[in-house]
Amino acid sequence: MTDSALPGPVPDLDPVAARRWREWPRATSPWLSEEVGRRMATRLDWIRQRPVAWVGWNPVLGGIQAHRAVAARYPEARVRLAGDEGLDAWRAAGLIPVSSAGGGRPWWSRWFGAPSAGPQAPSPEPGQVDLLWANLSLHLYDQPMAVLQAWHQWLRTDGFVMFSCLGPDTLIELRRAYTSAGWPPPLHPMTDMHDWGDMMVEAGFAEPVMDMERLTLTYPDADRLLADLREGGRNLHRARSPGLAGRRHARAVRDLLDRSLPRNPDGHLCVTVEVIYGHAVKPAPRARLSSSTQVPLDDMRAMLRRSPGAGR
Repeated sequence: MTDSALPGPVPDLDPVAARRWREWPRATSPWLSEEVGRRMATRLDWIRQRPVAWVGWNPVLGGIQAHRAVAARYPEARVRLAGDEGLDAWRAAGLIPVSSAGGGRPWWSRWFGAPSAGPQAPSPEPGQVDLLWANLSLHLYDQPMAVLQAWHQWLRTDGFVMFSCLGPDTLIELRRAYTSAGWPPPLHPMTDMHDWGDMMVEAGFAEPVMDMERLTLTYPDADRLLADLREGGRNLHRARSPGLAGRRHARAVRDLLDRSLPRNPDGHLCVTVEVIYGHAVKPAPRARLSSSTQVPLDDMRAMLRRSPGAGR
């Protein structure tokens, strides 16, 4: 597939604001990322393959403890870091050494190029890892197909990707409240689970398995809810209100949430978070037959290993 055939940008997602949030200098992870990462890590029980090398994508935004849980599950595997967070975030989180011995460019820079570069920056050598782990950040990219294609390129044949992201019912109660007040949307639209599955296939993955769960979060008051929202994300919708909101608007937001959001039997405010999980493998390459077909040497070796007559 050529770049011109890629799906267009995610509607209404501000790419500049999204990148700034992905690169935000954070030393700790949002609690929701840790919780979703813990749930996603249990799904590795289904996987019999033990990776020799794996990639942690945006590990601070995706959950430091979840990243370490995957590393502990595969202690013999080499761990690489990638994404948009950069060295400072990884150092602050204790995921890489504060300084590298021997001088020169560190190994992660040699392997991935500039860590703060996006998915369209110079990519690593293809076929280097067995697992790509990406927790709760894929919905923050305005060109997700480019990210999926980069992941596909990095994986070895039979390597697999596991990712999670937010789905379209996330904060649906908040969306309805803002609409009733005639305000701009509080967050950008999220991609549906089935569309993610289709994009995985388009990116070259096989056997995609997609599923979803809805979490109900409860808060004693609007202030606690708003504090949680500030920690976990930003409004990245293109049509969000420009500039900084004052105290009067802050009071209006609290009043709107208190008045409009549903409550549980204990009187706590309730909001929904839809979490989408995806898993897929990189299949053996297939040559496209024509009058003249060119196949990269590495792909030819992989196909020969897969042929029925090949020795085992």
